[in-house]
Amino acid sequence: MGECLVPDSNAAAASILIVDDTPTNLALMVELLQPHYRTRVALNGEKAIALALGTEPPDLILLDVMMPGLSGYDVCRRIKADPRTRDIPIIFLSAMGAVEDETLGLQLGGVDYVTKPIRPAIVLARIRTHLAMAGQSRERERLVTRLEQQTSALSELNHTLEQRIADGVAQVERLGRLKRYFSPSVVDLMLSGNSDDPLKSHRREVAAAFVDLRGFTAFTEA
Repeated sequence: MGECLVPDSNAAAASILIVDDTPTNLALMVELLQPHYRTRVALNGEKAIALALGTEPPDLILLDVMMPGLSGYDVCRRIKADPRTRDIPIIFLSAMGAVEDETLGLQLGGVDYVTKPIRPAIVLARIRTHLAMAGQSRERERLVTRLEQQTSALSELNHTLEQRIADGVAQVERLGRLKRYFSPSVVDLMLSGNSDDPLKSHRREVAAAFVDLRGFTAFTEA
């Protein structure tokens, strides 16, 4: 059994992977879910893991516990151990209703544990709840990532502004020192670098005269 799709009008619906080794159970779950979701099915744990790790991972997994080969618990362990699939919510569907069975399923990372025979309305309600919670979690992660990016950009901008302010203050200080010894008009000509600079051909001599003053490196190298 492969993928069973709902009509195109519902193409944006969430995708649910149903895992059960009993074809009758799979058929019943597909019939229940198909009006609301896209469904895929797997008859064993190996196939379930392959589908979960495929190009289109499911939004939620309904997982039987008692299966030949890999049990539902084994499948859950494998899925939760892989970074690509660990955030997919898993709801166990099992005839094993003992407290320790349910406890183990939740400890392994399942978000819910529903005992068979299922009550359709309850199953649908729990699926809706966990899909909504998963969507909210993804949105929070998206917002956190966006906030971190904006914070990083703002920090970089602040650093640039601080550097520009520091450069500006240093430039003002250098100008102030120059203007102690030259008239403002001469300083402006010196800094403009044009042919009217009266000291253009004597910058090294001027720099030597002011070697005891700090901040004239830019002037001598201009």
